[in-house]
Amino acid sequence: MDKLSFLNGIAWIAVFVSMLLAFFLFTVKTQNKLANRLFAFFFILSAIDLSGFFFYEFLDGQLNIEVFRWTTCLLGMPLFYLFVFAVCYSDFRLQWKHLWHAVPFLAVNLIFVPRFYLAEEIEKIQFFKVHNQMPEMLIFHSIVEFQYVFYIVGVFFILKKYKEIYLENYANTAFSTYMWLFQMTTVFLIAHIIVVLKNLLRYTDFNETFIWANVLVGSIALLITCWFIMKALNNPELFRGINSKLKLAKDILPEVDIKSETANFQNDMITAQIETLRNYMTEKEPYLDPSLTIQELANQINMQVRDLSVLINHHIDQHFFDFVNEYRIQKAMSILKDKSKSRLTVLEILYEVGFNSKSSFNTSFKKYTNLTPTAYRNS
Repeated sequence: MDKLSFLNGIAWIAVFVSMLLAFFLFTVKTQNKLANRLFAFFFILSAIDLSGFFFYEFLDGQLNIEVFRWTTCLLGMPLFYLFVFAVCYSDFRLQWKHLWHAVPFLAVNLIFVPRFYLAEEIEKIQFFKVHNQMPEMLIFHSIVEFQYVFYIVGVFFILKKYKEIYLENYANTAFSTYMWLFQMTTVFLIAHIIVVLKNLLRYTDFNETFIWANVLVGSIALLITCWFIMKALNNPELFRGINSKLKLAKDILPEVDIKSETANFQNDMITAQIETLRNYMTEKEPYLDPSLTIQELANQINMQVRDLSVLINHHIDQHFFDFVNEYRIQKAMSILKDKSKSRLTVLEILYEVGFNSKSSFNTSFKKYTNLTPTAYRNS
């Protein structure tokens, strides 16, 4: 089997797997249907892009279709960007303003209209022969790279804000959504860098290397898609969005009148509030609920959620996530040292104190004690 046949085989498999994943995302039962549909369309576009390795076999002179297929890649990153929004924020909805994300795709196709879409067949064939040197293609590639950087940076900003809001308002230790999206975005970034390096070979005399680079890119695309399928099958309900209207403590503080704050919330009153909160945490143990949120805790102690957020994140100087986990770890430490509970396994203890992930429990425990749970029990 020669290199081109091998490449075609990989491309066919990658396209099939991408479409299979898209079908799964369209049909799986989940509350976040919008995110799944956006991700499904993203993989359909990926399949269209990967089909370029063998699509030429079916063109039969339909060069307009091939150029249009090239330009569909400009819809991929906007879909991924909107997908991340839909996953992170449960109240996200598509609006007419989101159609602006399709402007680069439309603009590039308009650029191709005069000298390609409306050109004679002989001119189109000539265009294909030297397309890498055509100004339209240079503009196209420049827009693709600019767009990719823009959306990758945008996604990392979304994840940064999502993490900050999550840590200040939620105590669920299964932080899988952020980690999954961060890993996925990082993988996409690395894969794109490899594709860019591969495309640079197009402008050199290393034709043999360019073919092998295509084989590498096709293989990477197949592996990434298979990785997504394994994740989707093992975690069909992986994503749990947060409310985008939640504010960070640093955004709430400027809204408070400093003079009023000084007059009404003196240090002794803040100290009293902190003492009341800590007493409630110790006596009622609300942290044993693995899905505890700052809104729920505020309701329990009859405090405005914004006031509780400022109290914990500003005056106690801890994220709500860390504040709650500290009590969970202290509870776990007491159980681990309790001789009457020596038969309890570490797994049983972590569930008892409000954790729902062994990895997050071990990480948090070591953060507070510099020891693993087992080492602490034996110390």
